[in-house]
Amino acid sequence: MDKLVKRAADDIGNAGNVAALTGAGISVESGIPPFRGKGGIWEKIDPMEFAHIDTFMRDPVKVWDVLLKDMKEIIDKAKPNAAHLGLAKLEKMNKLKTIITQNVDGLHQMAGNTDVIEFHGNFAWQKCMKCGNRCETGKVDLSRIPPKCKCGGMFRPECVFFGEMIPPDYLARSQQAAARCDVMLVIGTSALVQPASYIPVIAKENGAKVIEINPERTPLTSRVSDYLVKGKAGDVVTDILAAMESS
Repeated sequence: MDKLVKRAADDIGNAGNVAALTGAGISVESGIPPFRGKGGIWEKIDPMEFAHIDTFMRDPVKVWDVLLKDMKEIIDKAKPNAAHLGLAKLEKMNKLKTIITQNVDGLHQMAGNTDVIEFHGNFAWQKCMKCGNRCETGKVDLSRIPPKCKCGGMFRPECVFFGEMIPPDYLARSQQAAARCDVMLVIGTSALVQPASYIPVIAKENGAKVIEINPERTPLTSRVSDYLVKGKAGDVVTDILAAMESS
């Protein structure tokens, strides 16, 4: 057994409060491309043009046609992978208390996690801009763009566009969860983007062990993480759970 997998299993097993910070890397294994980095969505389209709230308000048809329609198709097909399911299992074991995610796909909730703070909102739900009615994205009719509510108002995803603020209560709850935990798992993110990048720092400053699970080293590896377990999120989380069960 990999020594670092065993070390992670022991650290989680001895912890009373585990928190997780997750990014695009955990959902790539579910077929959802990342926004940033190699092969990311922002390599193909300009986020300032197609993912800014000003553009959406000015020309929602363009944003739905170029970005949101494709996102809906991808997320409609996506299912939780072994990493999502493993984190849900850690919650059932009463170890994992909170997930802080940069993702908008809703896969953590689909896997079974109940306390998920979605920094950037989510794309799993749409909200009518006129009456406030909510509708699951998978049930939204795209036969006309932009999609409309029964009241005639336009639907928009509940995700945070560029130009919009992260909800302050999400940020406050994330900071509280980081300050309270004794182990923080950082999975599938280099945490380069603020304010997510500061969450593991808060955990570290409050005495938590920070365990990084990523295929490669990141800026966190040398500065913040206690150690890095290299590999795909699904494989590593599965191995850690197996080590916990065998100990």
